[in-house]
Amino acid sequence: MTTAKVYVVGTFDTKAEELHYVAHLIAAQGIPVTTVDVGTSGPVFDVDVTAREVAGHHHSGAGAVTVAGDRGRAVIAMSEALVAFMASRTDVAGIIGLGGSGGTSLIAPAMRGLPLGVPKLMVSTVASGDTSGYVGVSDLAMMFPVTDIAGLNTVSRRILANAAHAIAGMASARPAETGQDTRPALALSMFGVTTPSIRNLRDRLEDDYDCIVFHANGAGGRALEAITRSGMVRAVLDITTTETADHMMGGICSAGPERLDMLAHTTIPWIGSCGALDMVNFGPRASVPARYEGRLFHVHNANITLMRTTCAENVAMARWLAGKLNAARGPVDLILPLGGVSALDAPGEPFSDPAANTALFETLEAEFVQTDSRRLHTLHAHINDPAFADFCADLVRTRLGG
Repeated sequence: MTTAKVYVVGTFDTKAEELHYVAHLIAAQGIPVTTVDVGTSGPVFDVDVTAREVAGHHHSGAGAVTVAGDRGRAVIAMSEALVAFMASRTDVAGIIGLGGSGGTSLIAPAMRGLPLGVPKLMVSTVASGDTSGYVGVSDLAMMFPVTDIAGLNTVSRRILANAAHAIAGMASARPAETGQDTRPALALSMFGVTTPSIRNLRDRLEDDYDCIVFHANGAGGRALEAITRSGMVRAVLDITTTETADHMMGGICSAGPERLDMLAHTTIPWIGSCGALDMVNFGPRASVPARYEGRLFHVHNANITLMRTTCAENVAMARWLAGKLNAARGPVDLILPLGGVSALDAPGEPFSDPAANTALFETLEAEFVQTDSRRLHTLHAHINDPAFADFCADLVRTRLGG
């Protein structure tokens, strides 16, 4: 059996003292350690994995790092090599890195590339600012070292010791947590205006399935896709695809153009719908782009303004969605709730617009290519109706054999 280890990663050519200090404290907790050098300035010998060995994992070979020509290019190439190196490991109990902005940019992509649930801790001088570019939608934890990572002192010893003990604790606790919940996991997307739908679904499924809900606010959609790619879920219930509207119309809850690209790279069943495609999310009313002046708005609160999507926009969204779904490798069930797609899209509600919904549904029916494994379902119900949840729950059990 392979012994799981904590990987201690950093530029040993500049931070060997601090990295060895952390590695020693982790090992003192009885956790096996592997030290990995990703420095680009010169050879280091007192490590388990040399920078040259890491560089050899670059898709163009070690020379892509060693002859990169300048430090910036070398760091980028080493980062790419580290991603491949860590992905090739089968004994990762956890990973900890130390660095400034350069080291963090180098190490963080390899951390993000590891499966969700693998402990990841980056001690970084940039951790007190906007860390979204480093963390992405992973479960990477960042710790601010207060002082620069430039030698051991009274402050740095204490903080680095906390970091070492934190990663040791996370790594040692993982085996005890594994397998506590044996229910197959499902990933569900939800927005405030589709909350009743997801609540109804959970009521029908959670006795047999572990329901993991993601808020469809951009980061939530990216996180849903990350956990799907990690293999941690058995199926996706993508009921709320509203991030499509924000991506296409410039809203603040876009998950980017890659949303739903997971379908082309996995065979995990996807069961989804058109939740909240009636709206685009903006910030305060004054922040709405001038090109949308004269449109139908609903002020959700002081910080959020919702804009009703038009017939033309619904046609465009339907084509975009159909293109993504048609590329799916696994089973797809697309459900059209003819009674409305959100709490605001119902008779008497501010976004009720049968013509816009008809444009959405008819375009999806025309553009979505049905096969034995890709199916389209029309349902005479609102997305938040119990009947919609009943239908989705039955599909889950059919697809998963439960």
